[in-house]
Amino acid sequence: MSRLLAIGVIGLLFTASQAAEAPRTVDRIVADYMAARGGLSKIRAVQTLRQKGHAFGSAGRQAIVVRELKRPGKIRFEFTVQGMTGVYVADNGAGWRVSPLDGSLEPTALSEQAAADAMEQADFDGPLVDWKAKGHRIELAGQETIDGRMADKLAITLADGSVRHDFLDATTHLLLRSEVTRRIKGHDVRVQMTFGDYKKTAGVMFPRKVEVGAIGRPQTLRVVVDSVEVNPPIKDARFTRPATP
Repeated sequence: MSRLLAIGVIGLLFTASQAAEAPRTVDRIVADYMAARGGLSKIRAVQTLRQKGHAFGSAGRQAIVVRELKRPGKIRFEFTVQGMTGVYVADNGAGWRVSPLDGSLEPTALSEQAAADAMEQADFDGPLVDWKAKGHRIELAGQETIDGRMADKLAITLADGSVRHDFLDATTHLLLRSEVTRRIKGHDVRVQMTFGDYKKTAGVMFPRKVEVGAIGRPQTLRVVVDSVEVNPPIKDARFTRPATP
């Protein structure tokens, strides 16, 4: 009897070990990510979003930054440097900007590429939420270590054919890093965004620190988010291009 019991226990342990070592699936990883963010219902309940913070660049340069989003497909980004404010806006595929640092004081249309990049950011749920309904494809591309943390690497082919890679913390299931290719001044640049210091607002986790840089280049931009407002009143006029004289 004792021998049979020992064999049974060993069998159970072996089965449990096999189950624990079973490969994780994309569906399981995405489900864990959404649960870590706060759950699908709370994520979908965010209809408008306002984030305020500071951006720190090289040579001690600083800017005040404000990002506003509104469903569906509206995003407005402002940055203020030395008393001058630049504005970048996209609204369901069309976009405009005012960029005094570039000598552009009147609103001008965003380039097709810039508008497409802005629209990708306007999906503030991110590509993982409702990814199948959005027409994206996701593959598990193994695991990598990001700043000492093991992360599941997801290769995401967006509905428009562009590809990005998201790295999700294997323990907390939150997004640690994203890598995307952007067209900047006629060149393809691999941009890396690293996220940290997550905190909850209205039951949803948002990163309070973001570091942005181009792979292979030493310069980075560090953004510290000072405040996050969920569902503040934001009028559609905030995204409407002003009439020029």
